[in-house]
Amino acid sequence: MTFADLGLSDELLRAVNDSGYDEPTPIQRAAIPSVLMGKDLIGIAQTGTGKTAGFVLPMIDILHEGRSRARMPRSLILEPTRELAMQVAENFEKYGKYHPLSMALLMGGVQMGDQVKALEKGVDVLIATPGRLMDLFGRGKIMLTDCKLLVIDEADRMLDMGFIPDIEDICSKLPRDRQTLLFSATMPPPIQKLAAKFLTDPKRVEVARPATANVNIEQRLVEVSADKKKDALRDILRHEEFRNAIIFCNRKTTVRELASSLKRSGFRVGQIQGDMDQTNRIAEFDRFKRDEINILVASDVAARGLDVKGVSHVINFDVPWQPDDYIHRIGRTGRAGMTGIAITLATRADAEAVAGIEKLTGLKIARAGKAAEADKTGSPSAEPETAKPAKPERARQPKRERAELPKRERTEEPKRERPQQPKHDPVPESKGERLPVVEDIKSDWNGPLPSFLSKSAG
Repeated sequence: MTFADLGLSDELLRAVNDSGYDEPTPIQRAAIPSVLMGKDLIGIAQTGTGKTAGFVLPMIDILHEGRSRARMPRSLILEPTRELAMQVAENFEKYGKYHPLSMALLMGGVQMGDQVKALEKGVDVLIATPGRLMDLFGRGKIMLTDCKLLVIDEADRMLDMGFIPDIEDICSKLPRDRQTLLFSATMPPPIQKLAAKFLTDPKRVEVARPATANVNIEQRLVEVSADKKKDALRDILRHEEFRNAIIFCNRKTTVRELASSLKRSGFRVGQIQGDMDQTNRIAEFDRFKRDEINILVASDVAARGLDVKGVSHVINFDVPWQPDDYIHRIGRTGRAGMTGIAITLATRADAEAVAGIEKLTGLKIARAGKAAEADKTGSPSAEPETAKPAKPERARQPKRERAELPKRERTEEPKRERPQQPKHDPVPESKGERLPVVEDIKSDWNGPLPSFLSKSAG
């Protein structure tokens, strides 16, 4: 099947061809005809499958007919992050170059004045984050009564970020006879409830089961101790198969520290994290896309917003706290049919988090590292169990009896010598034996001895 078989216009087919695409992806084949027919749609697809073009392409043809009016956008696309909003805007610019459509971006971190000016001119496509949209709506700068097409993208991420109440509020302000498209990598119960409330007889398109990792991504788990993680990371970055990488950390402070450390080691590295303003984040991202730097250290704020072709590695310096975030992180590689490598550095403390990821994906991640060699069947990031301290009774066993113990127990149990008690200060062994310096305590007392009673009266 080709894009021409999907019913797209000649101008749109030309733009797609100019972008170097010949065949639609599964989500595009399933979604585009239904969207062109005006149906509501639920699209379940993992990241990197081309779902953005799955709604951008038909929207361009649908919006080609008609005119926009001041402060009244004809369509609305809701995105959870600024990075994702910018990515969708780039898709409209790329595929809509032969269509005279107007577009505006509403997102935090940039000045509101330019956004308001764009709205006043009238826009066909409004791409917005929920917070900034609600802010401008509250100021009376935008009206949603003429919006006939709504796209809720990355709905499960919206849920994670607490945007669902805002989305419900926005949906209640839109016309009832609109077309609504909802895209999500997973469908937890709150998202199912949202779809049931605001979509009318939607067609459900599912190209991969929820929380499935891209089959083009080779997943590895390197088991290391916490103090050796940076050394293990440097080894990966110096390997001959390495070309470029996005490295994910759980905390903004870790992003800053790791980027500085790698820079001192001579790597070409940049960073993106929530404390940076939008201008600097865009600048760092552009440097990575132009290959001025080949390593980008990022927090989860960028996990679903980065779309760069040809990323060879995604490295989880920290195991993500939420299993779903693992899917979205590693989806930065292996995109558009290419292959990629995802490596996770895990310590013993990460065992539970890794187990959660493997339960969600239904896959056992291939192990590497010393711990994996020593324990082929162990837990995700477990190291060989250390022997428990030997009990005193076992230390006093005769040599003949110890020789009869299994060989494994002898090697694992550390040999301990029983410390000798000082002769001048014997410790009473019986509970009923009273201390000679305290004569008024009953013999059955078993509580702590007050410090002032242990002093001699003389």
